[in-house]
Amino acid sequence: MIIIKPSSLLLNSTKTFNSLINHLSSHGNHHQVLSTFTSMLANRVLPDAFTFPSLLKACASLHLLSFGLSLHQQVLVNGFSSDSYTSSSLVNLYAKFGFLIHARKVFDEMRERDVVHWTAMIGCYSRAGLVEEALSLVNEMRFQGIKPGPVTLLEMLSGVKEITELKCLHAFDIVHGFDCDVTVTNSVLNLYCKCDCVGDAKVLFDQMERRDMVSWNTMVAGFAFVGDMSEILKLLCRMSDVCLRPDHQTFGASLSVSGAMYDLDLGRTLHCQIVKTGFDVDMHLRTALMTMYLKCGEEEASFRVLRMIPEKDVVCWTVMISGLVRLGKAEKAMDVFGEMLHSGTELSSEAIASVVAACAQLGSLDLGASVHGYALRQGYKLDTLALNSLITMYAKCGHLDKSLALFEQMNERDLVSWNAIISGHAQNGDLSNALLLFEEMKFKTAHRVDSLTAVSLLQACSSAGALRVGRLIHCVVIRSFIRNCTLVDTALVDMYLKCGYLDVARRCFDSISRKDCVSWGTLIAGYGFHGRGETAMEVYAEFLRSGMEPNHLIFLAVLSSCSHNGMVQHGLETFSSMVRDFGVEPSHEHLACVVDLLCRAKRVEEAFMFYKDNFTKPSIDVLGIILDACRANGETEVEDVVCRDMIELKPVDAGHYVRLAHSFATMKRWEDVSESWKQMKSLGLKKLPGWSKIEMNGRTTTFFMNHTSHSDEAASVLKLLSKEMKQIK
Repeated sequence: MIIIKPSSLLLNSTKTFNSLINHLSSHGNHHQVLSTFTSMLANRVLPDAFTFPSLLKACASLHLLSFGLSLHQQVLVNGFSSDSYTSSSLVNLYAKFGFLIHARKVFDEMRERDVVHWTAMIGCYSRAGLVEEALSLVNEMRFQGIKPGPVTLLEMLSGVKEITELKCLHAFDIVHGFDCDVTVTNSVLNLYCKCDCVGDAKVLFDQMERRDMVSWNTMVAGFAFVGDMSEILKLLCRMSDVCLRPDHQTFGASLSVSGAMYDLDLGRTLHCQIVKTGFDVDMHLRTALMTMYLKCGEEEASFRVLRMIPEKDVVCWTVMISGLVRLGKAEKAMDVFGEMLHSGTELSSEAIASVVAACAQLGSLDLGASVHGYALRQGYKLDTLALNSLITMYAKCGHLDKSLALFEQMNERDLVSWNAIISGHAQNGDLSNALLLFEEMKFKTAHRVDSLTAVSLLQACSSAGALRVGRLIHCVVIRSFIRNCTLVDTALVDMYLKCGYLDVARRCFDSISRKDCVSWGTLIAGYGFHGRGETAMEVYAEFLRSGMEPNHLIFLAVLSSCSHNGMVQHGLETFSSMVRDFGVEPSHEHLACVVDLLCRAKRVEEAFMFYKDNFTKPSIDVLGIILDACRANGETEVEDVVCRDMIELKPVDAGHYVRLAHSFATMKRWEDVSESWKQMKSLGLKKLPGWSKIEMNGRTTTFFMNHTSHSDEAASVLKLLSKEMKQIK
């Protein structure tokens, strides 16, 4: 940092001060520009027309409007407003603060205007998004006989967002011969990529007579944006052919695509190239490598990259923590956070949000609240990003009151904030308040409903069986133009299936333009749950004919359908084909489905043997399934063994103790029955009574077992239904 002292100047003249001010301005030292000007005035050295452009630029960069206004006053008093660079700087100052009327007034009051003035005003309109006004000013400029320069076109391009505007300016570029200017062509190239016209960008790139590193990197970034790795590889080969080495930007864009495509082999190849070219010391590329490995599920490789960084900053720690959270490794993420704190690294908002997300994944209120308290004690300012993560964490831990308190304290709420609080209420079964918040967001804010909002509400409707509300959300989805989103369409299919409207669910499924495994699995499981096993298998066959490869979700849906519909042979054949035909290793859930399938078919001994042979770790929930089947089918020998296994696992759920007590009662082991109830009571566990609910005309009514608090009409209907069910038996 340079400190200006009068004695340090060889000659206290305007020219000397101007030279120093311009030097500082060119290096972006705007604070020192202003302090030098203060020294200039303290030494009674008068400014001239060459002093003010750098001063006005400093005011614009530092957002010092009041000081800029006082400088404008000095410009007017000293008669420097006719200077082209000073007046252009004034135009840019007012444009920076959004005062286009003031900028235009300065421009209109100029007696003589050259290309610099016109370009400054055109740039103001373009950067403000007023491209038509900028084009109109260009025409006026040409009408007055002033020829636009390359900088004029660059200023016009700065506000372009539509492809039609870009093509118009591209034609302007060619007509005026600016296509020979690499900087201008690179800008056009970049905008074609941003307008999702990478094909047009490639045509222009191939036509360029001269290309610099920016040209190559722009095309690499463009193909990276659309995920076209094959074209990026072709560009890298072409760079090698012209003896041009990729730089850190080239590698950064390439790594982002390999991570997005989960292409580990390609990522490793790029890593080798980065090491060979010596860019492995670049901090940006190190974090990009960590991100790529984490997206490909290679956490150990990511840890190796992290350990090689001698001075770890908050960015690399945050990348590691957030990546582990995405992989579902929240415990490891918390360990990394501990290392980060031990290293003395200052937390960022992104780091706090990532750590809180790990706590939410663990469902640990204590950890989440501790991180929240630590951030407050250390004086960290919690911005919208961190607060959104905290709202989600408290909601997932069942503390909606804390989520709502944080939400109401927020000064700025973005769409993520609203989605977090709405989905928090929806996931906790508070559909009515979720809808009230949704209504408030829709009618009292400028935020539009997005796919996450719709999915959260539809999932809540599915859980509650709230068909009427679900239909309402369906209407909102259509009116908000968020259809053709696979996530939303699948949520609609699930909602209609859970509410028993199978035909509507099928129509919604058929309207999905891009069906994924989740969509197919949802439909298969839905048909199976409603006793339509044959239809579920037909959908599975339809899925296989589509050419898609089944994954663990599809097999889980098929096995569940077979289990619910007694399709034992079909279920066992599907389970066998998982590894044999498709290479999908069965998870705990798949194995549990097979146990349930055999138990429902009264093949209890076979189910127990399957459990013993396939489960590497004991599972009390699966043992509970077998125990229920033993009691229902009188398999006392297996029942006795299962009871012993369950007791050894020391249950912590009331349901397991109730199962044990009932089984012991069946076997007339009354002491064990008493011990089960006693153990359950000592742990403070209570068994919730059985219940069901119905939704009619927007109202949800809950029915508890052995409760008589319902209306007389409801009670009489229930008695009638029970009587008819007994007659059917």
